[in-house]
Amino acid sequence: MNRQKWIVLALVLALTGGTAFFLSGLKAGRRLGKPGLRLVEKPVYDLQTNIVGKTTVDLPINVLDYGSQPLTVSSLEVKTLPKDTTFGRRHYTNDARQFMDVSVVLMGTDRTSIHKPQICLEGQGWRIDKSESLAIRMTRPQSYDLPVMKLTASKNFKKTADGPVFTLRAIFVYWFVSENRLTAQHKERMWGSAKDLVLTGVLPRWAYVSYLSVCRPGQEEATYNHMKEFIVASVPEFQLVSGSMTAAAGPAAEVVLK
Repeated sequence: MNRQKWIVLALVLALTGGTAFFLSGLKAGRRLGKPGLRLVEKPVYDLQTNIVGKTTVDLPINVLDYGSQPLTVSSLEVKTLPKDTTFGRRHYTNDARQFMDVSVVLMGTDRTSIHKPQICLEGQGWRIDKSESLAIRMTRPQSYDLPVMKLTASKNFKKTADGPVFTLRAIFVYWFVSENRLTAQHKERMWGSAKDLVLTGVLPRWAYVSYLSVCRPGQEEATYNHMKEFIVASVPEFQLVSGSMTAAAGPAAEVVLK
């Protein structure tokens, strides 16, 4: 090995060791931020009715003309997500047989609780056809733009094994929220976490909030418009963070609260 290669190797080892030392120091000195959601002491169950958590996100029981019931946490989530993950999950229905599934995953000290939402949707057999960065105008507790990501997906179904195939469309809306940040972008969330950890020693406690509704092809726009009404009515009931009254988030924006 010539002298130049030895120098390169020494630099790589020095950088690697320095980075490891820096990160270990951050881990030792960091503290966990507060959640941007309202929590309540209430048991959460898996499919086998085992208690998987004693705290949940305080999702409202009634929204507009919808009633609701709690949803269980899947066995896969229980096995793969960190033990200090907090869940909030409800299934909403109304007399018109419309439904809305609301899910919240709140991280603890382990950041791996939060991952790209596309993974969950595709894992359930949905094919993502379109992704859009949008903003929903909220009215409470003040007027602000909530940055969201809207996914439109498709999936084929059969009512019986030998029956005809029909297609349904899923409208999936999500965003991320911490104690002082709102974003619909996975990269913005990661960057915000790194920046806060380095500058303040605080690891933001991010939550991933999602809304899902299903419709027939051709009803996508009407379904999304109805979802926006549902989000405007329900989010202020459990989310403690709102954007600046004077700042418009706009597509793909991040809202940082001072």
